[in-house]
Order: sequence, then C-alpha cells, then structure tokens
Amino acid sequence: MTFTMHTLDSATEDARAELERSKKAFGFIPNLHAVLAEAPSVLTAYKELHTLFQNSSFNNEELTVVWQTINVENECHYCIPAHTGIAHMMKVDPAIIDALRNGNELASEKLQTLRDTTLALLRLRGRLNSDHLDAFSAVGYGNQQLLEIILGIAQKTISNYSNHLADTSVDAPFQKYS
Repeated sequence: MTFTMHTLDSATEDARAELERSKKAFGFIPNLHAVLAEAPSVLTAYKELHTLFQNSSFNNEELTVVWQTINVENECHYCIPAHTGIAHMMKVDPAIIDALRNGNELASEKLQTLRDTTLALLRLRGRLNSDHLDAFSAVGYGNQQLLEIILGIAQKTISNYSNHLADTSVDAPFQKYS
C-alpha cells in the first residue's frame, strides 16, 4: 500500500486547514503530517494530543524521556531522529538525548524511573505491579504523571504506527539525526 504525501493542493479541505497550521508553525509541512492528512481526523487528533502532552506536568527533559522511550521501543525510523532534533531545540542535555537513543542508563534516578515506567506501561499494557508504582512514587511522581504517560503513548502510537505503515521519509531538518 502506498501512502500519499499530501500537500496543500492535494489535501481535502479539512486536512488543508491543519496542514496550513503545520506550515505556519514549522515553516514546512512535516512528512508525518502530510501522511496523516489522508485521514483529517487522525491528523487533528495527533496534533491535539501533541499539544496536550506538551502542556502536561512534564518538563522538557521528561517529555523527551517519554517520547523517545516510546519511539525507541517501537523502532520508529522517523520519530527517533525527529525527536532528537526537537530535544536539541528544547535545550535538553545531549547526554540525555544520547542515552535515550542508545539504550544507556540515564544519570538521573528520576528520569530513569520515568523511562522504566514508560517501558513497563508499554510492555505490560498498563498492568503495572506494586513494585513499579512504588518506584514511580518514590521519585516524586503520582497518578497524574501515570495518566500523562498514557497520553504520550496515545500520541506516539499514532505517529509510530503510521510511520511504519507509510515508511515516512525523515524531514530534511532531522535527517542528520537518522
């Protein structure tokens, strides 16, 4: 199956409005958005989930930990380099970025616990045991953050799975991180 990389000219009216907002925000239409424009409601949902997750209680480092943990676990060829570039733009410590990409331990116990919990939520389909929950709580996180990780998983599921299906090419600004 071949997916169309929609442009402002090829997109439906509903998708065109979203793509125009993407172009205004990024200066270009990200290839993921061009693919998702095939289903305007999915494009809108993805972008809304992204905004909601960015506005969660997590700081830039924590957002990056959740995003990249999911991207690496799902082996997303598009999102790993894209979120590497985004993390650099967000001024995340390069040591954190590299550790996430390479599967190395994070220097911060809190960030490592966030990563471990995100992986457990993914791998166990939300069925965390008391050891997981106790470790998460011990570093200062609570139920709000557990639910916010699920929000991040929802967002990244849309992008990771769509990129696998469409074999989305990495945008030029992020190709150096491939």
